[in-house]
Amino acid sequence: MRVVVVALGKIGLPLAVHIARAGHEVVGCDVDERVVALVNDAREPFPGEAGLADGLREVVGDGRLRAQTDTAAAVATAPDLVIAVPPLVVDAAARPDWGVLDSVIADIGRGLKQVPADSDPVVVSVETTLPVGTTRTRISPALAKASGLRPELSFYAVFSPERVYSGRIFADLDTYPKLVGGLSADGEARGVALYRSFIEAEVWPMGSAEAAEMTKLAETTYRDVNIALANEFARYAGQIGVDVHRVIDAANSQPFSHVHRPGVAVGGHCIPVYPHFYLEGDHAARIPALARDVNRAMPAYAVGLLDAALDGLEDARVLILGVAYRGGVKETAFSGAFDVRDALAAAGAIPLAADPLYDDDELRELGFEPWDGGPLDGAIVQADHADYRTLTPEALPGVRAVVDGRDVVDPEPFAAAGIPLRRIGRP
Repeated sequence: MRVVVVALGKIGLPLAVHIARAGHEVVGCDVDERVVALVNDAREPFPGEAGLADGLREVVGDGRLRAQTDTAAAVATAPDLVIAVPPLVVDAAARPDWGVLDSVIADIGRGLKQVPADSDPVVVSVETTLPVGTTRTRISPALAKASGLRPELSFYAVFSPERVYSGRIFADLDTYPKLVGGLSADGEARGVALYRSFIEAEVWPMGSAEAAEMTKLAETTYRDVNIALANEFARYAGQIGVDVHRVIDAANSQPFSHVHRPGVAVGGHCIPVYPHFYLEGDHAARIPALARDVNRAMPAYAVGLLDAALDGLEDARVLILGVAYRGGVKETAFSGAFDVRDALAAAGAIPLAADPLYDDDELRELGFEPWDGGPLDGAIVQADHADYRTLTPEALPGVRAVVDGRDVVDPEPFAAAGIPLRRIGRP
């Protein structure tokens, strides 16, 4: 099988390597010449993905994977499958900017136009998470317009959402069922057969692109709603002096309860964004919108805990520990650190920031004032970096109170030093 993977980012590149490892010929396309050069040199364009470096050396070394910038030219060679994984850029309100995706689809369409007429129909699969109906009403018509071909006859369009977690993508690809939804029975069947040639996990035909699109939004929206419920439980537990983690553990000992964990923020490209995609289609839905409101309020709640512990934040120097949206990942998409910073400033504090993954210049580019190592009044743990599991008062000179927004800090050293350590929903 010959495959073209478009957009060699944190999802696309591991996927291209995975397909090549299954014995297929893969061409990876990306507009970034640096990324293309690094891939062709069998070097990682980004850190943190387990197995990626070894995989690149293997499949680039034996010629099964190569990269180029010209997507249309790659598609013109009549591959069996084209997988598009471009980022869907969103604004601060999580409204999609279609520019990148539309450009990628137009390039694929121009390539389809050059495919020999006697070739089998190319399957074009989009894995980028989309609002329900996008494959049918936007992707397929755009491919038809750019190529001049008849959809579901000369080419097939399917939707197959990525269901992997950054840092463990190779393991996830062969663990969780792969979902494939088409615009026709023939297109879906062909897409399922192609995915089964390189996915060890089950490949599930979904019956329609809309069903596959909705499934991805359902699973991510569920997580946001569940976390919001945990946050509500945590706030109430804080009022009555109960350990919410003990409550959740006890509740989850019953097989019908699956309560998630509370925290200072819900960040990343997915969970804070996809509920908005769902609401874009289901205007009558109320719970996803309410859950978003609850979760967006948590950074200010954490700042309120510190305010109470310090008897006010006016002119207090407060360190935000971790600007990444989650531990071990150098990414700040919808990170709670921004809302923590803004809530601190609104309370009259002086927000400072530190993160083991970012240097001072990078912090400034993100809008944070780097901590100079000077005395502090308070600190808020925003990201669950492994470094913070061994955090001690000595690392925070002068600190008078700490809020652990991720429940990762060992409370014993702070208790021994007489420094209040506030945790969300825990005594």
